[in-house]
Amino acid sequence: MSSLTHFDAQGQAHMVDVGAKPATHRIAVAEGRITMQPATLAIIQSGTAKKGDVLGIARIAGIMAAKKTSDLIPLCHPLALTRVAVDFESLLDVSAVRCVATVETVGPTGVEMEALTAVQVALLTVYDMCKAVDKSMVMEGVSVVAKRGGKSGSFGT
Repeated sequence: MSSLTHFDAQGQAHMVDVGAKPATHRIAVAEGRITMQPATLAIIQSGTAKKGDVLGIARIAGIMAAKKTSDLIPLCHPLALTRVAVDFESLLDVSAVRCVATVETVGPTGVEMEALTAVQVALLTVYDMCKAVDKSMVMEGVSVVAKRGGKSGSFGT
């Protein structure tokens, strides 16, 4: 395993210099899910939540979060994102909503953090919009499932 890139020779945190790296098309896909009571999932699916369209608002929150990742994660580079897609799937068998975020850019560094941030904030938004009826919801399994582009090549499906 290579050394951590966010530390200099003296062990001090720094923002990695990506100025000499070539701009390439980069894609990252992250996913996660929020489990809940079956009645909560039914409210989300029926569109009867008192705060409105839960998944529609969560989608916008995830997109906004991807765009603001460098404001939230101290050593992330601000990136010009070319695409952010946030999609949801109801998982009836486990009473959960799965979130998948796909983020793309053409640049010198990857977009894994942006995809992860999009998923986390989208799931937090689902929690926020449904907490009045279900405080037992659990966010879990947030991970990068695929990335393409850059020197390190592809990962995942």
